[in-house]
Amino acid sequence: MSSFFSRIVSSGAPRLRLMSLAGACAIALALTSFGPRPAAAQEEAASSDVEYAVPSDLAAESLLLDATYAGDRLVAVGEFGHVVLSDDRGVTFHQAKTVPTQSTLTGVTFVNKDLGFAVGHDATVIRTTDSGETWELVYNDSESEMAFMTVYFENEKRGFAMGAFSFIVETNDGGETWEERSLSDGLLDDYHLNKLFSDKDGDLFVSAEFGVVYHSTDKGRTFNRIQTQYEGSFWGGFGMSDGSVMVFGMRGNAFRSYDKGQTWEKVDTGTDKSIAGGVQLGSGKIVLVGLQGYVGYSDNGGKSFTEVTRSDRLGYAAVTDGPDGQIVVFGEPGAKVMPDDMEKAREAVGAKITAQADSDS
Repeated sequence: MSSFFSRIVSSGAPRLRLMSLAGACAIALALTSFGPRPAAAQEEAASSDVEYAVPSDLAAESLLLDATYAGDRLVAVGEFGHVVLSDDRGVTFHQAKTVPTQSTLTGVTFVNKDLGFAVGHDATVIRTTDSGETWELVYNDSESEMAFMTVYFENEKRGFAMGAFSFIVETNDGGETWEERSLSDGLLDDYHLNKLFSDKDGDLFVSAEFGVVYHSTDKGRTFNRIQTQYEGSFWGGFGMSDGSVMVFGMRGNAFRSYDKGQTWEKVDTGTDKSIAGGVQLGSGKIVLVGLQGYVGYSDNGGKSFTEVTRSDRLGYAAVTDGPDGQIVVFGEPGAKVMPDDMEKAREAVGAKITAQADSDS
């Protein structure tokens, strides 16, 4: 994975290095002024010079950065354009048949069991209409060297891809055409937009840099900026069944809002390791994952977490429900199944601590 973590250019390293495993973590960007060209990007997507992801038996054991369910099928994406699929909730995976990119894929979403979109480096957007088996390139701007980090669709027609330096494109025809846009008129921020997600009511939130969260009450047509009490980067977030939202990121910092982002309270994550992904399981339990093997479990609705450090000490970027009584975590070593119960997880994959015997001297 050394090449993945080193794909950062010196002029932007202070900001980008801190994102080394979040959603679109290591970004190969030239941090000069950029001017994405939607029409050119769509023409490039339709060109015959597309490079396809190479078939590999190890695709599910290489870096995976995001995952979601398409109906009953689990779909995960990662480096080299890898897309892997599981029809047994993460026990086994097979690689997608056709993926028209070798860029690192950082985000994936499905509108229904068939229609899905994934995004990544080189301003790449790909689309599937057959549950992830085959994909087509619908947007690409490799010349800009921009990176999308997150993708969200309101319905089959309208969706967004967002990423570095507030680079956003929107489609209103299911990905056939895309237009570049800003978060809102007059909002000139250039923060990295790391995760776009909705709450229970359909309000949209974006986890961003410097303790900023963006909030939309009109399905993403406009956003307002919220400055939280934290000054570091938020790498992810999600909405919970009680209507609240949680955002999380560097150094184990996580904050929760019960009032649409008007106020935020700090969450005890039980760690100082950076957190990149999280989910509320079907059982109601909440699990966070992050760097250095961090897996945090909450049985009290996300008010606090207990850390289980995986013995591999590797970085993890996403987590989903798995087979009965288990979860699937995704990151540097690919997809790994582990118990959804904290004590069982400690026994199965937790870091082993061996007490030293007292010396006789």
